[in-house]
Amino acid sequence: FETERCCFTVADAPGHRNFIKNMITGTSQADCALLMVAAREKEFLSGFSEGGQTREHAILCHLLGVQAMVVAINKMDTVEYAEAIFTERVEVLRAFLEGCGYASSALSFVPLSGYLGENLIAPSAAMPWYQGPTLAAALDALTPPDRPADRPLRIPLQGVCKVGGLGTVA
Repeated sequence: FETERCCFTVADAPGHRNFIKNMITGTSQADCALLMVAAREKEFLSGFSEGGQTREHAILCHLLGVQAMVVAINKMDTVEYAEAIFTERVEVLRAFLEGCGYASSALSFVPLSGYLGENLIAPSAAMPWYQGPTLAAALDALTPPDRPADRPLRIPLQGVCKVGGLGTVA
């Protein structure tokens, strides 16, 4: 998709454990991360609890060199666009992400309802308390990382197999 300033390619990484290899491969090539987090308590805790996919994806993003992250607190319509819930999610996630090594200035938090299209491209009338950027504006504000051509090349491997006569092939 395209915004006013950039053209984005999305590598979707579903939260299911069967897709973790695909998530690692895509993330190793990413310039930034868009972490989708559910606003609803049960869904948030499921993804963010010890061993949850939200937590795991955030850690892997940082370990694979992704420096900037936009965190979308989605499904705000299911919590009646409550500012208190958004603020609580931001506090918990910011503390965790900074603990992973993200700089506070590299994190952006956006409340939205993807289902209803609230705060994706235009500011939402349902969340007058939120004065920050829309999701599109938050993505547009990201700065592409430096591409050090003088450093070693990093190539993600998805599998390794032994081939008779050749040896191990990645």
